[in-house]
Amino acid sequence: MSRLFQSLALGGLTLPNRIVIPPMCQYSAEHGSAQDWHLIHLGQLALSGAGLLIVEATAVSAEGRITPGDLGLYSDANEAALARIVGALRKLSDIPLAIQLAHAGRKASSHRPWESGLQIPVASQGWTAYAPSALVHLPGEEAPVALDRAGLAKVRDDFVATARRADRLGFDGVELHGAHGYLLHEFLSPISNRREDEYGGSFENRCRFPLEVFDAVRAAVSPDKPVWMRLSGTDWVEGGWDIEQACAFARELETRGAAATHVSSGGVSPQQKITLEPGYQVGLARAIKQATRTPVIAVGLITEPEEAEGVIAAGDADAVAVGRAALYDPRWPWHAAAKLGAQVKAPPQYWRSQPREFKALFKGAAVGQR
Repeated sequence: MSRLFQSLALGGLTLPNRIVIPPMCQYSAEHGSAQDWHLIHLGQLALSGAGLLIVEATAVSAEGRITPGDLGLYSDANEAALARIVGALRKLSDIPLAIQLAHAGRKASSHRPWESGLQIPVASQGWTAYAPSALVHLPGEEAPVALDRAGLAKVRDDFVATARRADRLGFDGVELHGAHGYLLHEFLSPISNRREDEYGGSFENRCRFPLEVFDAVRAAVSPDKPVWMRLSGTDWVEGGWDIEQACAFARELETRGAAATHVSSGGVSPQQKITLEPGYQVGLARAIKQATRTPVIAVGLITEPEEAEGVIAAGDADAVAVGRAALYDPRWPWHAAAKLGAQVKAPPQYWRSQPREFKALFKGAAVGQR
């Protein structure tokens, strides 16, 4: 039996299989509000047969957006727009839905990737970025404002308010974005955190604010809903955040009730040196899995069903996130099930699409039709 298609429990949430569609920014919102693009984009992924669909990085404040097109959940208008999307998905699919809550930190106020991705100066309709320290991400950028105590409290409260909105919308789980060089990761990494107060310097101090945010969000949502964090396993820069620190931080999250760890890497420094190859981040997931007892989600150029199956079978992770491959092929879980001799859930409108050689592919599919 395929290990990839066995069920998995994330706290009180049971996934029908171990394929995760991870958060993938679409940069297509207006003032943070979801649009028709999100309905079509998430709609097709909701019919994919994956075990979990995580909505893209969703800003907890307007200033926490990466770009003007970032999805947000910080206003009543944002909540109403996302409610329309969630409502449509719920009518047509029972796929478990989670949402990733994020703050861009010093990488805020940027152009969309296809419009250069560079910083938008405040004088050119950009906005002020906030970070642990007043350090730029790229040379020549406007420096962010270092968060003072009032600013820290506001960010924490913004995460809580957004988590409550997500809870109200009926999301099954909440993921905090602690990776890719955004705000929570910026606190963890000594590259971006040069503070001299209790939120900087030592490992314990650098972990303090991300843990405060996690604790506040965990307390704000329904006790039965899992909360976890996406975590960078390494900065890929000498002297930066590394896998030993990531393992220690993951253990701390576990003691505080984290339901999983979603392991990625990089993004905090342009000096990073990464050798890209299939499964290049799986070793990071393996290390965190060996250091903790909670489920671990692996990600990183895992594009073939056999690769994903191998990650689970080897015990390197408990689930596999398939991102870009799922954008290219929204039916990736169907094709994986066919290759691995498993079954997947598909809408009855599509049952007659299953090839003759895979006649048992779809769960509950009718044998014949008029």
